[in-house]
Amino acid sequence: MEDFSVFDIIGPRMTGPSSSHTAGAVRLAHIARHIAGQDVAEAAFTLYGSFAETGKGHGTDKALVAGVLGMEPDDARIKEAYAVAREKGVIVTVDFSDEPAKHPNTARIVITGTNGQVTEVVGESVGGGNIRISEINGLEVEFSGEYPTLIIQQNDQPGVIAEVSHVLAQLNVNIAFMRVFRHGKGEDAYMTIETDQLVTPEMQAMIRRLCGGINKLFAV
Repeated sequence: MEDFSVFDIIGPRMTGPSSSHTAGAVRLAHIARHIAGQDVAEAAFTLYGSFAETGKGHGTDKALVAGVLGMEPDDARIKEAYAVAREKGVIVTVDFSDEPAKHPNTARIVITGTNGQVTEVVGESVGGGNIRISEINGLEVEFSGEYPTLIIQQNDQPGVIAEVSHVLAQLNVNIAFMRVFRHGKGEDAYMTIETDQLVTPEMQAMIRRLCGGINKLFAV
């Protein structure tokens, strides 16, 4: 007999109409905001596949705007996301593309922060409000957001992974999954660490302090 969770049966807490096109889109953009790590000045969204074809009817564009503004999937203000963006002075553009994508519910999110830094995130809504981040700033990555996730941008040099793992062990943080992605030997790399418990801001500060080679660290 196959096991099902309550989440599988009733789905996520969300403002409708669709878990994939609405709740998943909010989560994608919300995580992209975390990855950018700064207040948002501009956000440009490109929707592909089913997102592009039925996105307007399902409010996918509004959901993405809401997520990048920091809203959660059950926020009643999602339907007013464009108005909220205008109130906050955030410039928003949305493009519905007919180009093919690996997954039918794909969005490319380009965030320009208030300090001018640009962050580009690609992700997919894979059903039931679940998502997958597949690219950060042109580098292929993979994490789901189902677990608390620590994302580290690092120099590709010996010892960084071991140091981070050691500090997490000292903090009694259990690693569920760890993956490392890089452009090439000696170039920028990303480490994604999905954990069984939250990595608090204090823990993050300790990792930055004790581990060399880290350029950027954030938790989602």
